[in-house]
This record gives sequence, structure tokens and C-alpha cells, in this order.
Amino acid sequence: MIEISSHIGEGFAVAVESGEWKIGLLRYCERFSKLSEMERHLETDEAFVLLAGSATLFTDSESVLMESGHIYNIPMGEWHHIVVSPDATVLVVENRNTTKQNTEKKQCLQAK
Repeated sequence: MIEISSHIGEGFAVAVESGEWKIGLLRYCERFSKLSEMERHLETDEAFVLLAGSATLFTDSESVLMESGHIYNIPMGEWHHIVVSPDATVLVVENRNTTKQNTEKKQCLQAK
């Protein structure tokens, strides 16, 4: 059986959960329109794949303009944020148990 999932709304939505991991789709919304806060996951890496539009990944030490079809992995514990264009879709893979309880957030001192 083939399961088909999609997300056409704004923001992040989980599309598939299986075993120990989940796949989500991230689309434009206020949160992902600018760099105002960063987060880090305490129990998982997080991988991103740009499917459409444009996106930039930020960490405390660098920023990367994403290229379609490349896999960008943020190691567990690394502060990060993604900013996307209004037409962007990004595939996100992380541990299934990633929650607010094992994710920390901090405000950015100045927008990048």
C-alpha cells in the first residue's frame, strides 16, 4: 500500500510518521519569513531538503542558501533557523519524538 501525504497550508506539518522518525513539510509563514529566533533539538539531528522556492538555513556560525535536491543536516544541539520564500516547500526529517519539551528556543540579538 502506498501512502500519499501533502501539505498545502502555511508553516510546518508532519506528513508521515514511521518507526522512530517523522517527515514534515515546511512552507512559508510569519515564523519562517525572518530570522527572529533559533532553536535546537536536544535528542535528534534535523535534515532539510528544498523542494521548491528558495530557503536559507542559519546557525550561530553560518548561513547557507539552500540548493534544490541537496540534503542539509543540522546536528543535534546546533542552534538553527530556516527562512523561506513565499513559494517554498522544504521537506524536514527528524526523530518522531521531537517535541517542545526536548527543543530549546532563543531570541536572535539582531536579524541576519
